[in-house]
Amino acid sequence: MCDFIEPQPAEKIGKMKKLRRTLSESFSRIALKKDDTTFDEICVTKMSTRNCQGMDSVIKPLDTIPEDKKVRVQRTQSTFDPFEKPANQVKRVHSENNACINFKTSSTGKESPKVRRHSSPSSPTSPKFGKADSYEKLEKLGEGSYATVYKGKSKVNGKLVALKVIRLQEEEGTPFTAIREASLLKGLKHANIVLLHDIIHTKETLTLVFEYVHTDLCQYMDKHPGGLHPDNVKLFLFQLLRGLSYIHQRYILHRDLKPQNLLISDTGELKLADFGLARAKSVPSHTYSNEVVTLWYRPPDVLLGSTEYSTCLDMWGVGCIFVEMIQGVAAFPGMKDIQDQLERIFLVLGTPNEDTWPGVHSLPHFKPERFTLYSSKNLRQAWNKLSYVNHAEDLASKLLQCSPKNRLSAQAALSHEYFSDLPPRLWELTDKTILVVTITLKRAAMQRAEEQSWQLANALNCHVQTEDV
Repeated sequence: MCDFIEPQPAEKIGKMKKLRRTLSESFSRIALKKDDTTFDEICVTKMSTRNCQGMDSVIKPLDTIPEDKKVRVQRTQSTFDPFEKPANQVKRVHSENNACINFKTSSTGKESPKVRRHSSPSSPTSPKFGKADSYEKLEKLGEGSYATVYKGKSKVNGKLVALKVIRLQEEEGTPFTAIREASLLKGLKHANIVLLHDIIHTKETLTLVFEYVHTDLCQYMDKHPGGLHPDNVKLFLFQLLRGLSYIHQRYILHRDLKPQNLLISDTGELKLADFGLARAKSVPSHTYSNEVVTLWYRPPDVLLGSTEYSTCLDMWGVGCIFVEMIQGVAAFPGMKDIQDQLERIFLVLGTPNEDTWPGVHSLPHFKPERFTLYSSKNLRQAWNKLSYVNHAEDLASKLLQCSPKNRLSAQAALSHEYFSDLPPRLWELTDKTILVVTITLKRAAMQRAEEQSWQLANALNCHVQTEDV
């Protein structure tokens, strides 16, 4: 049998309601259930154990709060979830302990600071690497058999760039020279090697984005005929050898050294460029082509059909470029064919035989009866300006050796006496150090061979920047 609940007196019920209201004003929120769909919602100021400034606050009883600081209780009826505070009433601001909650109240009329959401670093419409519309073409610089080069501007960082646009054929695909150039340059970081910024691939073109360098050695020599200033020759040759030493130590052959592929900045920095014929020699191979290097700068062993070559291939080109910078004309300007090119070489260096060049008779295209017998000469007899510069003739003779085994390496050439007057600090640099040369610009008289010359005056003119490669 159920127990009968005796009704409570009215006076006792009134006291309970007062107690309930007192409790509701002491806590942040009390929902009094009236029925299944409506609630009496009471909103008051919540007192946290730590304020926004991180200072401990004391929770005071309700009766100790001054009258002007009390918040009037507002009763509203709502049909939504009571545990979801309306956006116009509650704003949360993260604090040290996530306990600071600010409310918009009618008594103060002030809004709490809005929570700022950080947007993504790069919006969908901002320029990005790898996108064709991130670069603006300014002017055409040149056009070759399979590529066109433009001067451009990057919308990513605002810098000038060189855009090498390679046309793709649907049947042939991407030229292997472009793939080789991009793959090699991605791993090369050096002050004397042109920097590859970006690669853009579309259905119609493959664009290689390089740092912009305003001219090349060929154009520079055309503007200053008759030979370059000896100080400039030394500066350019030193940087060329530094770049070659860097790639040779990584078993990479350039295989197309010529003045057109040596870029010159407006501060006198030289950079190796156009690695389309470059080849990594990390894996031994006997399948190298002898159709490499422009004819004037191709060594006699390759002209005679040799395909077993190494870094000595590039060093012959260095010797030819060295002579051309000093003399003002190409060292061996063959005008007809390979036969004519070899004749011009043998005229100065002498026709080789087994005594001067062991193994020459085993080369595929060497036929002694086809060549005139010449005796070797001093290089100054062919290029008189070599005698004007200390140790220049000796260095050129050690680079221009018919037998590839006798040619000086890039690293050994850097230690030649020809460079003895350069700052000693330059030889203390490691392979992981990038050298940025500060050039002293001199305005010369109009009657001189050049209008300007760069010089390395002392070690203080060399700014050294280290970077892991």
